[in-house]
Amino acid sequence: MQFQVTDIEFDFEDTLYPMSEEECAEFYDDYVGTFWEADDGDDLVEEITSAAGYCVRTIDYRIILDDIDMPEHEAEFDVDYTTQS
Repeated sequence: MQFQVTDIEFDFEDTLYPMSEEECAEFYDDYVGTFWEADDGDDLVEEITSAAGYCVRTIDYRIILDDIDMPEHEAEFDVDYTTQS
């Protein structure tokens, strides 16, 4: 399934390098709006935690549904509406 992160909060409290508010905001901006491939919401959290290096405290996301397959080409049909007697 494909997900889009709409809001996220990381746990920065248990870090060796404290981040400024500006650095935190830039870090969040790197993840909000991004698309991720995952099996479910729990797998999404694991994927982001692994990529970010910080635990996800809270997350909001939406599931991206696949588009309905459209035909690869348009078909034209000639219909003869004349009647035969």
